[in-house]
This record gives sequence, structure tokens and C-alpha cells, in this order.
Amino acid sequence: MSLFWRIFSLNSAGLVVATALLLGPVTVSTPVLPGEALVLLAGLAVLLAGNAIVLRIGLAPLQRLGRAMAAVDLLRPGARAMVAGPAEAAELITTYNTMLDRLETERATSAARALSAQERERHRVARELHDEVGQTLTAVLLQLKRVADRAPEELREEVGHAQEATRAGLDEIRRIALRLRPGVLEELGLASALRSLAGEFTAHGLTVRHEVRGELPPLTEETELVIYRVAQEGLTNTARHSGADRAELRLTPVPGGVELLVRDNGRGLGGTAAEGAGIGGMRERALLIGAELSLGPGPQHGTDVRMRIPCGPDGPGGPDGRGGPMNAGTRAVGGPTDMPTCVTEAGT
Repeated sequence: MSLFWRIFSLNSAGLVVATALLLGPVTVSTPVLPGEALVLLAGLAVLLAGNAIVLRIGLAPLQRLGRAMAAVDLLRPGARAMVAGPAEAAELITTYNTMLDRLETERATSAARALSAQERERHRVARELHDEVGQTLTAVLLQLKRVADRAPEELREEVGHAQEATRAGLDEIRRIALRLRPGVLEELGLASALRSLAGEFTAHGLTVRHEVRGELPPLTEETELVIYRVAQEGLTNTARHSGADRAELRLTPVPGGVELLVRDNGRGLGGTAAEGAGIGGMRERALLIGAELSLGPGPQHGTDVRMRIPCGPDGPGGPDGRGGPMNAGTRAVGGPTDMPTCVTEAGT
């Protein structure tokens, strides 16, 4: 029975009883006698209790829906309100779950487009830095060398300082360009790119121990790029905010896929720490390839950033061809070792 008919039936029953009492032989004295007052109060209490029970049962699904709406997070998809209760409430919850499905799909699609545009812009900026700014600084450095050869003795030291500053600026430009566009990822593959990334952060005061297994299943270009960017962001957060002096970077096969782990020995996230743009960006990227990203305390304080990328029949690389917007059309391909793989036939 729907919520409308439950409330209507109960109220109708109360009105019918009240009408029957008015038309029947029962009378109410003036002033009201104690016995009559007790009967009236008992009838009112029964009517109110019945209304309360019907409303409590009928509105409970809506309260659950309200809690689900308050807790929903599109960066953590999959949570849905339980469909239960009267027909109107069940229909409303079903409509909300359908709307949430559509919102998650649209958000994932728009995020894929935004991140693809971001990667293109990174490549453009890196190319401009390398071709324009880098070449200009190189020309300045050569010109300063010629000036140093001809400069008087008392000016050579100052020219030498200018040369060192220019050389340091050129090195910094190259490092920025490398981080914007990881050419080693395209040229040498994911394993070499992650080792190079660990070495880059080690050279800047953070000791990074890396472990990249060689028996990883084949991954799509989009998946490799997401893994690299999440590892890069995780190490950047460690270097800037954690106060750690040691970190680990691991990429290992796990049942049903592969797992990326970035671990440090810093101060940790804290119980009430709000997620910033960096962590939000990692979650966005993980959603694009159907991966699960989690952040939590490490075994000895610090922070663990884990991203598990599913492969095989149940993951983005399964035979059903389902996956994130950036790797739609993925399928499982059996290699010589029969390991689950994530290989795209046509990227989007």
C-alpha cells in the first residue's frame, strides 16, 4: 500500500469513529466527567500513535535517501541508496540512483576531456620551454662565455656568477619541461619512467626506494600515463607537505590487476585533513581507467597512497570492453604467460 493510502486510511478510520460517536448514544457531559475525559484522551492517543507509526514507516526510506544524498561523493562512485519503502518513496529513490548514474558518467566524460586537454597543454608548454626559453638561455650562456673570455680580470668573477645562474636556470627549465612531458615514458616505457621519477626526487633530498616488477601485464598508454601522474603527484605531496626523508615507489602485479604504492615516513594525513586539489586530481585520473585509489596511514606512520588497476575479465581490460572514458574498448589479451592484460584496440 502506498504512503498516501496508508495515511488516508488511518485518518479516515479516525474520522469515521468520531462521527459514529457523535451520532450514537454516547454523550459528553458539561463539564466533562473524568471517565469521559479518559475515553477521549485514549482515542486521541491511539489516533496520534497510529499516525506516528504510519509516518515513521513511510518516511524512513526518505530519511535514508537524505543521508545518502548528504554523503555522496562523485570521486568515490558506486554508493547507491537502498530502494525500499512505499511505492512513491521507492520510485523517488530509483530516480535518484538513475540520476547519480548519469552524473557519474557525465563527470567521468568531462574529466577525461579536461585531463586530455591538460596533457596537451602540458606538452605545448614543455615544447615552448624547450624550444624557445631553453634555446634562448643556451644562446645567452654561449654569449656570456665569449664575454668572459674578453672581459677584464676584475669583471670575470661577476660574469662567471652570471654564467652559473644562467646554467642553473637552464637546468631548471629542463627539469620543468621533463615533468610536464615525461619523454622517458614514451621512449623507454613505464618502468624506466618510474625509476627516473624516483631518481629525480632522490636528487632533491628525498630518498626514494623504487620497485617495479618486470612481469607486469601490458597496459594501455592512458593507463601508463595515469600511473605515472599519480606516482608523480604522490611523491610531490610527500616532498612538499609530509616532512618525510624516505619514500617508497612500487608497481607490482596483484590478483586481478596491478597496484601502485607510494609510501612515506612523514607526519601523515591527519584525521581531519581536507583533500586538496592534488588528491582530487589523483582520484579523477584513477576514475578514468576504472582504478580504485585509497589513502591511509602506513605501517609505521606516514601515508600510503594505493591505486589498484583492474585487469582481466572483471576489469577495464576484460572481454566486455568496458572501462573508463580514456580507455574505452579495452579487452583482455592472453600473453605467452597467460597473465591478465589491459590492451586497447582503439583509444579515445
